Amino acid sequence: MKAAVFAGPGMPLQIEQRPAPRAEPGEIVLRVAYCGICGSDLHATEPGPSHIPAGTVLGHEFAGEVVESRAAGWAPGDRAIGIPVWPCDDCRAEGECRDRLGIHCPNSRIVGMSPAVPGGYAEYVRLGGRQALRIPDGVDDQAAALAEPLAVGAHAVRMAGPLLGRRVLVVGAGPIGIAVVLFARAAGARDVVVSEIDPVRRDRAVRLGATAGVDPAAGALDAAFRGLTGGPPEILFECVGAPGLLQQCIELASVRSCVVIVGVCRTEDRLIPRRAVLKELRLQFVLGYVPEDFALALDLLRAKGAEATAMISRVVSFAELPDAFEALRRPNPHNKVLLDPSRG
Repeated sequence: MKAAVFAGPGMPLQIEQRPAPRAEPGEIVLRVAYCGICGSDLHATEPGPSHIPAGTVLGHEFAGEVVESRAAGWAPGDRAIGIPVWPCDDCRAEGECRDRLGIHCPNSRIVGMSPAVPGGYAEYVRLGGRQALRIPDGVDDQAAALAEPLAVGAHAVRMAGPLLGRRVLVVGAGPIGIAVVLFARAAGARDVVVSEIDPVRRDRAVRLGATAGVDPAAGALDAAFRGLTGGPPEILFECVGAPGLLQQCIELASVRSCVVIVGVCRTEDRLIPRRAVLKELRLQFVLGYVPEDFALALDLLRAKGAEATAMISRVVSFAELPDAFEALRRPNPHNKVLLDPSRG
């Protein structure tokens, strides 16, 4: 099969021929219909002590069709997405983490982040039957490939607590910021204002449900938010992960509000805890998702799949993938770029 392989930091992805995977007991093999490029993929291939090993086939946001099954309840022709978390060897016989830790278990492996568990930048991908979820009728394969980033947004919104009638600020309108917008509105937030410097991303966020978009470079963000909503943010989602943004959220937040840290800052950052103490803020860090978040993502796609596909800004072939992947490292207006393996 054809696959895109990480060759090493500073090198473009290499398109290679690899043996097609075969299902072991309890597993299925999917023919990949679409696979999204995630910011985590970009970070994992950057120079530094935490980059993934060379030879890894990336890709954990995939949807496709079962072509081989050795798992109960799955047959060739079924359409599925994957929860891209392999249980550790101690739990493999049970098919899932016995402690229900999932992505939070230090012994689990993320599909597409290790040569041992190749991902969806390929024509076929293998996963456990218990890590597969059926794509609902009426949801096409492109929309289904958005389930993983949508699950991240669902998890962040659930961890924020009740949003009904609240004033919400979302910092960043990338794929995760958009996912947070969609679920914040679904959870009943009255105002969902997005702070985003790129005008294309900002406009896309409004089309997908944000009540307003603000350019943080155009003036004071706190004044802009108050002018739009009548008060300061009560729930804030930091979806970028750049140094300084968490402190900015602390400064913007109202008393006894919640700041949800969704973006992953990969460097040291500077905080002034006293500012958070004086407001009795709750700082809620989040990571990934649990299986229930994927169910919510599929429910949203069933109800609003046509709207959600506006997140997709480009679909590329294997031939286009290496250049497209590298281009996403630089500031860009894209939201979600998908690989279509059938394009060659």
